Amino acid sequence: MNTLGNSISRLNKLFPSAASGKPGARKFGTFDGVFMPTLLTILGAVMYLRTGWVVGNAGLGGGLLIILLANLITICTALSISSVVTNIRVEAGGPFSIISQSLGLEVGGSVSVPFYLAQAISVAFYIFAFSEGWLRIFPTHPPAVVVFTAFGLCFAIAFVSVNLAAQVRYPILFIITISLISIFMGSFPGFGGFTQTPAIWGDFSKGGFWEIFAVFFPAVTGVLAGVNMSGTLKEPRKSIVKGTITGVIVSLLVYLGLAYWVSLVATPAELVTNLTIMVDRAAYGPAVLIGILAATFSAALNSLVGAPRVLQAIAAHNILPRGEIFARQTTAGEPRPAMYLTGGIGLATLVFGLVGGGLNAIAPLMTMFFLMVYAVLNGVVMLEQVIGLVSFRPLFKVPRLVPFIGLTGSLFAMFLIDPSFSLVAVVVIILLYAYLSRRRLQTPWSDVRSGLFVTLAEWAAMRVINLPTSQERAWRPSLLVAVQSPQSLRGSYRFLKAITYPRGSVHVLGLYAGGNKERVAGLESFVPAFANDKIFARIALLEVKDFALGLQTGLEALRGAFFHPNILFMPITPEVDQATLQFILDRTVENEMGALLFAKHPETSLGREQVINVWLRDQSPAWEVGLRLGNIDLSLLLAYQLVRNWQGQMNLITIVADPDEQANGEKFLADLINFGRMPRNTRPIVEIGSLDECLPRSPEADLNIFGLQQRVDLAFTERMVTATNASCIFVRDSGHESALA
Repeated sequence: MNTLGNSISRLNKLFPSAASGKPGARKFGTFDGVFMPTLLTILGAVMYLRTGWVVGNAGLGGGLLIILLANLITICTALSISSVVTNIRVEAGGPFSIISQSLGLEVGGSVSVPFYLAQAISVAFYIFAFSEGWLRIFPTHPPAVVVFTAFGLCFAIAFVSVNLAAQVRYPILFIITISLISIFMGSFPGFGGFTQTPAIWGDFSKGGFWEIFAVFFPAVTGVLAGVNMSGTLKEPRKSIVKGTITGVIVSLLVYLGLAYWVSLVATPAELVTNLTIMVDRAAYGPAVLIGILAATFSAALNSLVGAPRVLQAIAAHNILPRGEIFARQTTAGEPRPAMYLTGGIGLATLVFGLVGGGLNAIAPLMTMFFLMVYAVLNGVVMLEQVIGLVSFRPLFKVPRLVPFIGLTGSLFAMFLIDPSFSLVAVVVIILLYAYLSRRRLQTPWSDVRSGLFVTLAEWAAMRVINLPTSQERAWRPSLLVAVQSPQSLRGSYRFLKAITYPRGSVHVLGLYAGGNKERVAGLESFVPAFANDKIFARIALLEVKDFALGLQTGLEALRGAFFHPNILFMPITPEVDQATLQFILDRTVENEMGALLFAKHPETSLGREQVINVWLRDQSPAWEVGLRLGNIDLSLLLAYQLVRNWQGQMNLITIVADPDEQANGEKFLADLINFGRMPRNTRPIVEIGSLDECLPRSPEADLNIFGLQQRVDLAFTERMVTATNASCIFVRDSGHESALA
C-alpha cells in the first residue's frame, strides 16, 4: 500500500490541476475522449487470441460473416446512440443519462446499476488477461505479484485524473499499432509470407456457427467505452457521434484485415490449436506480446476510468440508498468516492479469482449486462421513432431498421451466448426496476413515457371509432363530481373511492363565482391522493355565474372528450332546490349520462360500510331477465363495486303487491344474481305489501340504493333516509350500462 501511495503522490505532482482538485480540469475532444477509449477497448486480447481460432473453425467466409454480424449489432447500436445524443443534452454517466432522459430514472437505474457492476468486475478480467501475457514473457514471476502490481498501477493512473489516463492511452495506441504493423509485415516473403489457400467455409470442429459467434461476440462489446466519458467531453453531442462511429468502423476494418491475414499464413488446424498464431507468424513476435499486454492494460484502465463516472451519475440522482457519498466529486470533476468503491470491487474480484478461480463462471453474466444496455439504447431510439413526438428531432437521423436490428440483435446475442445468464440478467433488472419504482424517484427532466401512453391511447381511440358503438362490456364507473369547495370533495372521498376503485375515474369540476377562485384552491391536491389509491382523477376549474348553468356547460364540454364521465355524482344538500336539481338531471339525460344522488344520513353516514340494500321495483307481469333491465343496471353495477371494495354483503329486495307474484319475484332475483354474476353472499328478498310497510322490516343496511324516476322528489329522498335510518343513493341509468354484459 505504501508503494501505491507513493506512486499516486508522484503522479499528483506531475498532474497538479487534476490532482489538487482545482477548477479548470481538462475537457476532452473527439479523438482522446471517445475515439481512443472505444477503439482500444474493442481491439483487446480477444482480437489477438481468438480471431485466428474463429477463422480456423468457420473458414475465411464463415469468419468474415461472424465478424460482420457481430459488428452489425455494435454499428447499429453506435448509430442509435449517435441519433439520441443529438436530441438531448447528454450529461455525466453516458448510457445512464441517455436512458434516464428517455425512459425515466427507474429504467435508467435498473439497467445502469448492473452495467456499472459489470464494468467494475471486468477490471479484474482484463488484469488477469494482462498477467497471462506477462507470465508468458516472464514465467518465473509470481502470478499474485503480477496481478496486484498491474492493478495498483492501473488504479493509480485512473485515480490521479482522467487526464493522466488519456495521456497513457497514446503510448498504448502506439504499441498496439506497432504490433499490428508487425503482424501484417509477417505476410512479406522474408518473414514467412502467405503460404496457405484460405478455406472459404470451415468444418466447425469446435462447435456450430452460432457457438463460434457466441465466443467471438464479446470482442466487439466496447462500443460504450467512449460514451461513458460523456461528462468529461467538451462537446458530447458531437464527440460521441464522431468518435463512437469512427472507432467501431476502424476496429471492424482491423478485424476483417486480421481474419484475411490469418487465413493465408496458417492452416485451419493450426489456427484452431494455436491461440498465439499471430505471435508466431508476425514479423516480430515480441511486439505482438507487448501489444497484448497493452490492449489488456488499456481495457482495464478504460473500465476503471469509465465505471466510477457511471456510478457517480447514478448516485447523483438518489438512485442508490445513501448514494450521496458516491455522488461527490472534486472541483476538478474526479469522482473519488466512486473510484474507491470501483477499486474495492475490482480488488475483491481479483482476490476471488486467485483464491476461488471462479471468474470464468460469472464472465457471461457481465456480457449479458452489457448487451442489455445495448438493447435498451436501441429500444429508446426505436420507441422515439415509433411515437413520432415533435420533441424527437435528432440532428443525426437513422432509419427505423437500424435500432430494430440493434435491439433484436442484442437480445438474440444474449440468449445465444448463455440463455441461463440472460434470464438471470433480465430478472435482476426487473427486480431493480420494481424497487426503484416503489421509491418514486424525482426526475429533473421529462421523459418519453407519458408520450408513449398518450400515443397508445390515441391509437386505441382511433380503433374504437371503428368498433360498434355499444360499450357495455367495457363499462367502468367514471364520475363527474361538481363541487364548490375542497371540503365538499373531502367529505365524499372515501365513498368516491369505493365506487371507482380499481378501474374507474373521477372528474372533478370546481365551480366558482367570478373573483372567488380561492374557494376552490386546493382541489389539485386530490389528484395525487386519488393516484395513490390507484384511481385516475382530473381536476378542472370553471368560473360561472350560476351553478346549474355552469354544470350544464361542463356536461356538454366533457361529452365530446373520448374518456368522458358517464355518471353525474351529486350530494343532496340543503343549498340545492328541487327545480335546480331537476334542471341538472334533465341535462344528464340530454348528454346520455347516468345520475347518482347521494343523500347522507346526518348521524350514521355510511356506517360500517358492510351491508347494501338494493331496492328493485315490481317487475310484474313481465318478470323475464332480458338484456335491458330498465333502470336497474346501474344500481346493480354500483352495488357490485361497493360490495367488492367494502368486502360486504348485498341484499336484492323487491316488493310485490300481489302475493301470487312472490314466486315470480323470487325466480327473477335468482336469475338476476346468476346472470349478473353477483357475489355469492348476495341475498334475494321478496316482500309483500307497500314500500312504507316493508321498510321497517327490511334488513338493516349501511347504504340503500333506490331507482331515480324522471321527476325528482326531494321529499321522497328525505323520507327514505329517515325510514331506513341510513344513507341512500338514488340512481338513474344512462342506457349505456348492462349488469348482464
